[in-house]
Amino acid sequence: MFGGVFDAASIDKKIAEKEAFTASPGFWDDSEKAGVVMNEIKRLKNRVEPWRALLKKQDDLEAMLELADESGGADEEAEVEQMYEETKAEFEKLNILNLLSGEVDPNDAFLSIHAGAGGTEAEDWTFMLSRMYTRWAERHGFKIEIVDQEEAEGGLKSVTMQISGDYAYGYLKCEAGIHRLVRISPFDANARRHTSFSSVYVYPVLDDTIEVNIRPEDLRVDTYRAGGKGGQHVNKTESAVRFTHIPTGIVVACQSERSQLMNREIAMNILRSRLYEYYREQREQENSKYSGEKKDISWGNQIRSYVFQPYTMVKDHRTKCESGNIQAVMDGDIDQFMDAFLIARWKGLPMEGGGDDDEEV
Repeated sequence: MFGGVFDAASIDKKIAEKEAFTASPGFWDDSEKAGVVMNEIKRLKNRVEPWRALLKKQDDLEAMLELADESGGADEEAEVEQMYEETKAEFEKLNILNLLSGEVDPNDAFLSIHAGAGGTEAEDWTFMLSRMYTRWAERHGFKIEIVDQEEAEGGLKSVTMQISGDYAYGYLKCEAGIHRLVRISPFDANARRHTSFSSVYVYPVLDDTIEVNIRPEDLRVDTYRAGGKGGQHVNKTESAVRFTHIPTGIVVACQSERSQLMNREIAMNILRSRLYEYYREQREQENSKYSGEKKDISWGNQIRSYVFQPYTMVKDHRTKCESGNIQAVMDGDIDQFMDAFLIARWKGLPMEGGGDDDEEV
């Protein structure tokens, strides 16, 4: 049962090594690094212990099944059926979690949404997507913090949020790409159907165990007055910070805090995360030259369509997973799309973005 992408013996060995390290002299001298190690131990245990509990539950289920066969009672059969469904659901949940085995999959995530083609419609769509991901995070008990946002007449031109919780990045990385909205526009007096686009980008929040080298001479730093909410202090002082990484052209900004120093720290964390993803993608592209493999997903591809009129449908163009309950999806019920993506990628199934005409999503 522990085969495939899951190696219980290897995880047990890592736990033992890290627990032995916690007993070394001076371990608690650096409380921050010690906390990282303790969290890693907890995370490893959370990967293996639920499987052992599930195996015990399976043994109990088999014992109950034998008793039910002997007694032939309807109550016993109903209890066995209920326990079977619970065990099956838990097995499927743990199987999905097993697919999140990447180096930074357990980490928190930065999620950025940018309005694309569609003007006011796209700005409203960006706001709607930010609400969808906020609701998803709340469903999972995750913490959400707005790091940077640019408001617009129709809603939002862009927003960056930090979503904190176990495997936040592992799940949210499935959402990176272009999301398309098709609906009768509330901004159109003639009630015509409009198509709008917003891009979603996802980066892992990195801890001190992962190094990303950023040379001071490669950075251009700009400070400016923050806009939007925050009161007079925010708007009258240059507390907002923008970093431009000159070699890659990556630009990050933060204006969520009243202190420029705190905004600098947050912006630097975002830049480290974006550079980590940038260099990872560069390595993957380099490897694909030699392996002859084509990447299964392009960040520039349209990955999902959300149709409100003339019918309701949400369809992921990579996995063909779809839902007719668009209101539930917009309220954060998007786990089915994430799960389908993770399973398809693990199986090595071909996944291409794109999408059909508006009439056929």
